Amino acid sequence: MDVLALTTYDDAPFMDQQITALERRGVSFERLTVPGQVSASESRSPSDYLRYFPQVIREARNGYDLLHAHYGLTAPMALAQRRLPVVLTLWGTDLNGPAGPLTRVCAPRCDEVVVMTDGMKRTLGSDCTVIPFGIDLDLFRPRDRERARARVGWAADEHHVLFPYSPERTVKNYPRAKQIVAAVDHHVDRPVNLQVVHGVDHETVPTYMNAADALLLTSDSEGSPTSVKEALACNLPVVSLDVGDVRQRLAGVEPSRVATSDGELVRSLVEVLERGDRSNGRAAAEKVSQSVTIDRLLDVYERAVGHEIDVERPEPAVRRR
Repeated sequence: MDVLALTTYDDAPFMDQQITALERRGVSFERLTVPGQVSASESRSPSDYLRYFPQVIREARNGYDLLHAHYGLTAPMALAQRRLPVVLTLWGTDLNGPAGPLTRVCAPRCDEVVVMTDGMKRTLGSDCTVIPFGIDLDLFRPRDRERARARVGWAADEHHVLFPYSPERTVKNYPRAKQIVAAVDHHVDRPVNLQVVHGVDHETVPTYMNAADALLLTSDSEGSPTSVKEALACNLPVVSLDVGDVRQRLAGVEPSRVATSDGELVRSLVEVLERGDRSNGRAAAEKVSQSVTIDRLLDVYERAVGHEIDVERPEPAVRRR
């Protein structure tokens, strides 16, 4: 199966992992990224998106079976071509942010729509399938904390709280995370460090997660935050605001907490740091493993093209009695 993937970001790790996993199953991809420059503090201009229309229409003529549009802002271009069935994946901010009205107009016109959470499904208000981006459980797994700290150069006798985002991404609300950690530092017996980790090779992220004592999520909004699922896979406790599907992901995970105020964030983080335990999150992460989510996405592809596709499907595991 040959797929044309439309993207606004050509280096999003969670999308890269999904495409790589699909390629291992026998799906071939060609990516086409919106032109122009984008960063945490800079957005593309309308003219960049206008230039994208003819590029997509031309490329769609090159013998693909399916067009997979990632992020709502690529939906108009995906629909402008009439040759290929369209699968649209929404990430969260494209539905809840300024692009939401455009996304809601385009989504019902696509053959299949994938969203990250049940909340996004309710917000969209039209047919869609909930499939969060999956996690590579071979890469993200529990490792020895002291060895991980030695590798990243963190003090062994201090607390380390992970903030795995660029401070420039305003939606992640770094100032709030900084205030929470400063307050927590007055309530525990060891120094508390807010460790900002971004722009590193994705393969090194599990080392930082295993070196940390907790992950702190203070985002103003989220879809299905990948960092939370990665933390679960590493048994790293999570303290988070009640955004996206975090409450669902952390159900039954100890120690981890979902908070609705700064006071709750402080109390929860103090509790987690004082306990000093790793979580039981690995079992919860298995529900969103890469293999599980890819199987479900292949089902979506088959519905979009209207027939079975010739790809590798792992044999179901045999249960032992």
